[in-house]
Amino acid sequence: MLFLLLFSSNLAKAETDAEQATAAYFNSIQNQPKKLSAFLHAMPKGGDLHNHLGGVSMAENMLRYASRDDLCVNATSFAVKKDLSCSPPYRIAQVQKSFILYNQIIDAWSMRNFQPGKESGHDHFFATFEKYLPILVKHRAEMLHEAVERACRENVLYLELMIMPDDNNSGLLGSQFAWDDNLKHLREKLLKSSVIPIVLNISKQFDCYQKHLQAFFNGPGKQLCPNFKLRYLYQVLREQPPTQVFAQLLTGFELASRDPRVVGINLVQAEDGKLSMRDYRLQMRMVGFLHRLYPRVKISLHAGELVPGLVSMSGLRFHIREAVEVAHANRIGHGVDIRYEDHAVQLLQEMARKQILVEINLSSNAAILNVSGQQHPILLYRQYHVPIALSTDDEGVLRTNLTEQFKLAVVNYHFSYLTLKQLVRNSIYYSFLPGASLWQDAHYQHPVARCKDSLSTGKLSLSCQRFLATSEKADSQWKLEQQFLQFEQPFIKPHYH
Repeated sequence: MLFLLLFSSNLAKAETDAEQATAAYFNSIQNQPKKLSAFLHAMPKGGDLHNHLGGVSMAENMLRYASRDDLCVNATSFAVKKDLSCSPPYRIAQVQKSFILYNQIIDAWSMRNFQPGKESGHDHFFATFEKYLPILVKHRAEMLHEAVERACRENVLYLELMIMPDDNNSGLLGSQFAWDDNLKHLREKLLKSSVIPIVLNISKQFDCYQKHLQAFFNGPGKQLCPNFKLRYLYQVLREQPPTQVFAQLLTGFELASRDPRVVGINLVQAEDGKLSMRDYRLQMRMVGFLHRLYPRVKISLHAGELVPGLVSMSGLRFHIREAVEVAHANRIGHGVDIRYEDHAVQLLQEMARKQILVEINLSSNAAILNVSGQQHPILLYRQYHVPIALSTDDEGVLRTNLTEQFKLAVVNYHFSYLTLKQLVRNSIYYSFLPGASLWQDAHYQHPVARCKDSLSTGKLSLSCQRFLATSEKADSQWKLEQQFLQFEQPFIKPHYH
């Protein structure tokens, strides 16, 4: 017995030594950008919890996907559409022959080379999606493959993608109904109509995507990321009239309650849009109403993606609070305007107490809202112990990735290795994966009793194995800890000092 205790103690010490050695090396490369980038690229990153499929693809890839689609690019707006009278060089299949046009399209479909002038970063960003929408509608499977492979190559273990596979058929259904402020009655009308067939059709779409991705997971993905998990959030277009928004929300809640691949819902489109601002409180009430009927469906909401000047000061005072208290959001996306909320300190304390994670999108906030450095609330959230995780938002349009988000956190906010490790663990702990956590709390000091010995020895006991089999979340957390063990162990060697 004494031998076993000593053996376990020595292994735990070895883990601590490896972590300390890794942290020491990390500290030594703070002013060496190439080494820092290499370190962060190789580091396990857990999950990317805030990622839009509609913004995930690089413009170059979208042009390649659409090369056989017989689409035409508008010479001034660079939007694509079917046009039988289209002449070279504006046919998608031929744009690569014109160096200037090809690069103009990439700049128009992304934030590459963007300089504020006639349009702001915000306006340029939100204008991109309509330009390539016909490609998105037809090539979601290829975009999914791109997103998954990129995540795998960045040592990401889990991806939650926002997606609307039905091309807003749910919203179109809602447009057939007059607004009824009695949400119970409106829900009943929609359920008697075509909501469930739309839900079932979406699940069939996911079946198709899964078949497309299987070739990757059976091929290069088998070695690259054997433990990778992909889940979806059904996204709702908030810049639409109330009946359409409610029909979309109902579709999302029904879908997430029926299809385990869909773990929750989110609201997308510009939060400062005319309808988004006018109907914000109503939309939060809709989400809260459906939450009471579908309590197991998780909710992540874009809230507080606003700054002074973009909207009136009165519009900055309540969005995050309403998302938390009325809509019962489990997570908040962006949360940039937190300091302008009424009773902001009390709200921060409430978010910390309720363990509502904020999905921090540093590149996105800099490009769209011009908020970066000390103007960003990331340190404010840390000060009040509100959990955070780093995410990409729209990595294709923004020309970024998750590694870059970690680098920004280190360069701009001097986050330590142990802080980064906490954020990585947060991304799985606060993910919408079902099941109990491997950890007793979010301090990550005490695993559940059934896996305590397994974590300290690195070997799965039968008891822990049975526990992991009951929980997708705990299983991914276990895999993450194994990734950290493998990542940190080499830093004990002398040549890293």
